[in-house]
Amino acid sequence: MKHEKHDAFAEFAAASWPRLVRTAHMLTGDFHEAEDLVQITLAKVYARWRRIPSADIDVYVRRALVNNNLSRLRKKRVAHLLMPFLPESAHGSDSGLAEAVEERAALSQALAALSARQRAVVVLRYLDDLSEQDVADVLNCSLGTVKTHARRGMAALRAHPAFAVHTSVPGARR
Repeated sequence: MKHEKHDAFAEFAAASWPRLVRTAHMLTGDFHEAEDLVQITLAKVYARWRRIPSADIDVYVRRALVNNNLSRLRKKRVAHLLMPFLPESAHGSDSGLAEAVEERAALSQALAALSARQRAVVVLRYLDDLSEQDVADVLNCSLGTVKTHARRGMAALRAHPAFAVHTSVPGARR
């Protein structure tokens, strides 16, 4: 029985790792903190693995990820701004890569300027492509709250100076 629990969790963690790290990266603004956040979340989920209904695993893990990020932010009380440096190869022939890196940096900087709740809604809704109801389930709030945070968060992203040159937020729907 214990072996089955371990195998099922290991399979879930391996399959979900890239998606969870991507979500955590958008929440934290830092890749290394994102990996740490996912590891902490998965460790806490593993302790409760047998009690989580199999139909609710994704919602449970996303909610745990967002809650652990909010706890991390409360403890640190520091705003993280991502100021990446362009790799040397991006300065040369591959202008598409340089543009993609600049867009990613602008998005990360703009996301860092949002409140933690707005950032969570925008990341889950537009970058993880969850429905508004799924976001409400993950964040354990009402549908109206999700819509309000999404509207205000997107308005703040559009008005952010990092997008003065860019006409739209990369990865976001209109």
